[in-house]
Amino acid sequence: MHLNCHTYFSLRYGTLSPRRLVEKAAAWGIESLALTDINNTSCALEFCRHCRELGVNPVLGVEFRHNGEFLYLGLARNPEGWRALNELLTACSLSGAPIPASPPDWPDVWVVYPKLTKALSQFRENELLGIRPEHVNRLFSHELRHHQHKLVMLSPVTFFDDDGWTLHRLLRAVDLNTVIAKLQPRDTGKTNDRLLPPETLHSYYRQYPGILRNTRRVMESCQVDFETGLQHNRQTFTGDKAGDFELLSKLALNGCGARYGPHDRNALERVRKELKAIREQDFCAYFLIAWDVVRYARSAGYRHVGRGSGANSIVAYSIGITDVDPLELDLYFERFINPYRASPPDFDIDFSWDERDDVTDYIFKRYGREHVALLATYSTFQFNAAVRELGKVFGLSKAEIDFIADHLGEICSADWKWEEAHTTGQNE
Repeated sequence: MHLNCHTYFSLRYGTLSPRRLVEKAAAWGIESLALTDINNTSCALEFCRHCRELGVNPVLGVEFRHNGEFLYLGLARNPEGWRALNELLTACSLSGAPIPASPPDWPDVWVVYPKLTKALSQFRENELLGIRPEHVNRLFSHELRHHQHKLVMLSPVTFFDDDGWTLHRLLRAVDLNTVIAKLQPRDTGKTNDRLLPPETLHSYYRQYPGILRNTRRVMESCQVDFETGLQHNRQTFTGDKAGDFELLSKLALNGCGARYGPHDRNALERVRKELKAIREQDFCAYFLIAWDVVRYARSAGYRHVGRGSGANSIVAYSIGITDVDPLELDLYFERFINPYRASPPDFDIDFSWDERDDVTDYIFKRYGREHVALLATYSTFQFNAAVRELGKVFGLSKAEIDFIADHLGEICSADWKWEEAHTTGQNE
């Protein structure tokens, strides 16, 4: 019953992939596991998928921090609670405001404080105090022992073993742009922030069965199931699929005449062929929405570039989504849409860095937040960057880091050959 687990989506803090975390939990017979990455929910869907595959009950939450300080934990009791947690992160991200020191009134969220920041009498019904394993013995002479209904187990998970602890410290030094020798205890997690077998974890709290029962009650009350699939996409542009096809056909045929002239039989035949496939694959609304976005950008005086497999479509060219002539370049529409392609088609539409925010704002307001989402790309440390960051962490000079980065392959190869020769000599 770990209420506070981090993956490497707790950026430059967590060390574990979601797969490794769930596999280890399943191997130890852990029945429920709570994902609570720091100010981040990007791993939730992947975490839930692994949990379902391996028979672990997933609980979703967020560890809220400000300037590195652990403020509180939010655990979603249901989809509305999960929405509330994400709404707070979104509001703070868009406005630039810090995470509030006190959580909102969240009826669908369990709030767990890592320390007693206010009197228990001021706790809301859904607010609890987390007790770490190393603090259990302090309850013997503390009045909190009389309020076990407000206490839960709090055993954070950030790594598995001593190697993970070392990696965690390296990541923290990289994040803080300091040498590892200058890390303070407040800059890192605890050495025991690791996944524990259920019997080991429970043994720390055996004198306080009320805490165990309360933690189990919290975990069992949290149920968030994701609904995925195309049903969440906007289904039509005009409000009717037949109307969508009529509008797209009108735009495409008129645009074809403007692009190729009124008597180009090859172009007209290709347009009609594509329109038939687009209708059969139910992508009329997709084309019209892309056209609408481009139309708005043009009305605002913004330039765009349409790329991707969508450039193979003469319909996209005719209605102005792209400016690539598929007939001139002999591009095949079937690469973009065909009955045997499992993934949906994609339009890559690029706007200038100083204009795309306005286009994005238009999309949100035009189609509503329930149908629009921004997708993020996470950059990971590649070999050269990792070497250079670690060089700084260990206090090496720029010249030393440059030398290691330029010659590390040769150094590793030499070490491997020496080890192989040494081992061979021992065997002989």
